[in-house]
Amino acid sequence: MWKAAEIAVLFSTECLFYGGCMGKQRARRTTAYDIAYKLGIAQSTVSRALNGNSNVSPAMRQRVLLAAKELNYSINQAAARLRTQSTKTLALVVLHRPDEGPTAINPFYFSLLGCVAASAAARGYGLLVSFQDIGGQLYGSYEDSSQADGLIVIGSSQNVDAWQHFKGLADEGYSVVFWGSPYETETAVRADNHAGGALAARHLLDQGCERIAFIGPTGDGPQQFTARYAGFADELSKAGRAPILAEMPDGADKEIQGAEAVARLIGSGISFDGIFAATDLFAIGALQKLQELNIDVPGNVAVVGFDGIRAGLYAYPTLTTIEQDLVKAGEQLVDNVIAAIQDRKGDGQPVPVHLQIRGSSRR
Repeated sequence: MWKAAEIAVLFSTECLFYGGCMGKQRARRTTAYDIAYKLGIAQSTVSRALNGNSNVSPAMRQRVLLAAKELNYSINQAAARLRTQSTKTLALVVLHRPDEGPTAINPFYFSLLGCVAASAAARGYGLLVSFQDIGGQLYGSYEDSSQADGLIVIGSSQNVDAWQHFKGLADEGYSVVFWGSPYETETAVRADNHAGGALAARHLLDQGCERIAFIGPTGDGPQQFTARYAGFADELSKAGRAPILAEMPDGADKEIQGAEAVARLIGSGISFDGIFAATDLFAIGALQKLQELNIDVPGNVAVVGFDGIRAGLYAYPTLTTIEQDLVKAGEQLVDNVIAAIQDRKGDGQPVPVHLQIRGSSRR
């Protein structure tokens, strides 16, 4: 006959197995051992197949995946993170100027953020997003605090202090990848800005434009603008033409800068019949000023922007633009930061661009 202590131990063991003797019984979670038993193979083979190990043949991997589906198996993410010492999370910092809030950020970056989030999710990573601006309050130590495995930085190139801060983290060996960094760095992902500038110039020439102005900073301006101007000027040079440089006013609002640049061009008496703006926001401001002055677009002046933001669809006329492949940009940023986490070299190829012709230039 069992003693009372033995009965108590047996009772408690059954309670643990069934998830509570008096309550509803809880179904036991399917494990890799169950899949191994079903297929008659080792549990280690199942684990390698589920993790995508190249040592497992495609046929065996398919057998394991089908069995996992039949048994309603799902990976225990918490346990996987403990085994790999990985958070399976990426951090993304969006930089904006100290004089603007997050809602005033160029909408291009919100579109890019969405593509990064989709790419991270497709690769099994969560995304931790932070909007930052002020030097002294910047934060990028996500790896040290075990909040994320790596960091992606995008946003306004005008926030010099912030870019220096995050570049310093990259130089110290943290897993940091940038979109369009103002600095020369191997971990930066960039659009093919030079090719985009050339596309804009060729299109305007094809539309019959002969005196084409550039709206945007040159020389010491942000690297992406300098590259766009270089591609634009090189293509004009092939046709025996030189760009007209619009005088750029100081200011934070790109639409206002674009409008004022057009006003200064007209006020100077310089004749022009085409405009290539370094960003869509410059171009939208230019369109507004031309409309205000009753200058026909594209009849008298054809306009091309750069970025491909949706706001260009609602400009009047709709804005011709050089679109950046944001889906590819998001994939490359995520893949490159994962490569950095794994001490591998990322993809250094520029992100493709293409010409999207709309009403502002179609003659």
